[in-house]
This record gives sequence, structure tokens and C-alpha cells, in this order.
Amino acid sequence: MPEFDYLNRYDRMAVKAAHKVISSYSTSFSLATGLLSPSVRRDIRNLYAMVRIADEIVDGTVEAAGASHRECEQLLDDYEAAVLAAPAQRFHVDPVLHAYAQTARRCDFDPAHVRAFFASMRRDLTQSSHDQGSFDEYVYGSAEVIGLLCLQAFLVDHPVTDAERRRLEGGARALGSAFQKVNFLRDLREDAGVLGRSYFPGVDITSLTEDDKSRLVAEIRGELADAAAVIPLLPPTARAGVLAATYLFAELNERIDATPAAELARRRISVPRRTKAAILAKAVARSSRMKEGRS
Repeated sequence: MPEFDYLNRYDRMAVKAAHKVISSYSTSFSLATGLLSPSVRRDIRNLYAMVRIADEIVDGTVEAAGASHRECEQLLDDYEAAVLAAPAQRFHVDPVLHAYAQTARRCDFDPAHVRAFFASMRRDLTQSSHDQGSFDEYVYGSAEVIGLLCLQAFLVDHPVTDAERRRLEGGARALGSAFQKVNFLRDLREDAGVLGRSYFPGVDITSLTEDDKSRLVAEIRGELADAAAVIPLLPPTARAGVLAATYLFAELNERIDATPAAELARRRISVPRRTKAAILAKAVARSSRMKEGRS
């Protein structure tokens, strides 16, 4: 019955459902993805939706629904298996998984990156603090590989040289790491007070010092600068959106720097809507002036 386009209609519904996830959880990322080209925007939002569902399994939502710790672990194991198998299956009863599978096929996502992501999510169920080694592993799996998956989406139909890819992968990892560390500093109250987690090695987040904060802010600035340096190498379909996200998190980082360390444990830092609008406009203007390989 070719006149009834059942599968394409379901595809469109699934994408719309996935896109509701990012708008519900992250205003900043939702705004930044609005500057991507339509196909790239779809893929990044589909990826975000899958990642967010996994986050919800380990970040208290499932336990709030009455599940035991062991049930949370089993749900995460089951979801990882479903996500890894998703690209090989054309139909999924879960719209988010269905949308993710479309993107994973189109972008040829590396399953090793997906496994690394779930390994970090699993740490949130079993580990409440970190030394430098486990912290680096956690950030790699929870954030840097997400940057690498995004890069795979950005480069679909946009071939680059091996040297350019290596530079872009370094920038993607740096940007993911910076985003994660900013969020750690924004979420001190929830992570420590509700979830009982302390991510930064050697830092007592219940009594964060100004020296600790300044060191972390400087580290984040360096990673954001490393990422910004390779944005001109990105395809035009991705540049404005990545610039916007970079600028938004740079603004968050500067606001964290201007906030007393003790206050970070009491309130979550955010960027006012008017400032976000100005940042988006800046990203669009800067992107339009860029040429590939040059700022």
C-alpha cells in the first residue's frame, strides 16, 4: 500500500518526540542546535535525546519512581544493549530510540564511543568520588566521546584530511570536557547534596575554595580555547551552532569565576535570556565571516 507512508510518518513522529527532549532539558543546547543546518540539527538532537535518557536512569529519576539500585543497574544495562543494537533495526517501539537509530545509521556512529559513554554512566551508580585516573576516564566517556559522536554527525558528506580530522577530534574532546566541567561546577548543590557525588579529584566540593575554583575555571578556559581554534575547520552547516555552544559555556564559565566559591554550592549559575540572544547573534555573525581553516 504505497499510498500510505506508514514508516516515514513514524520516522517524523519519532524525530519530533526526540526534539522535545532537548527543549525540555537544556535551553542553551536547544538554542545552539537551532543554528545548525536542518539535517545536522536533527542528528544532534536525536543523539542528545538518547544521552539524556541514559542520564535520567543514573541521576535519580528512576529511583524517584521507586526502583532499587539494582533495578537501575539493570535498566542501564538493558538500555545500553538496546542502543547498541538500534542501528540494525528499522523499527523501534520507543520513539527516542527509533530517532537515534536513524541518526546512528546516517552518521555511522562508532560503537566504541557508545560503550565508553555507558561505562561512565555506570560509574555514577557505583562510584561517588574520583582520583585523577578515574576522573579522566569518566570525563572521556561522559563528555569527550559525545563530542566525537557530534563530530561524526557534522562531517557526514563533508570529507576532511586525516590531519584535519585529528585536529577536529582534539577540539571535540576539549569542548566536551569543558562543557562537562562547567556543568560539574554548576551542579555542586545537586551532585553533593542530593546524589552524593564528588567529581573533581582532590577537591572537597562541600567547601570549595577560591583557589580550587580559579584553577578549574582556568582549565576550562584553556579547553574552550583549544576547541575554538579548530571551529573554522568545521563545515559551514555546523559552525554557527558550535560557536554558539562554545560562547554560551564560556559565558557560564566567566559567571562562575565571578561568583564566590561558597555560593556555587547554594545556587546554579545560568545565563539570562537576553544575554543568550546576544551570544547567538554573535555566533551567527562570526560564523559568516569564517572561511574554512581560518577564523
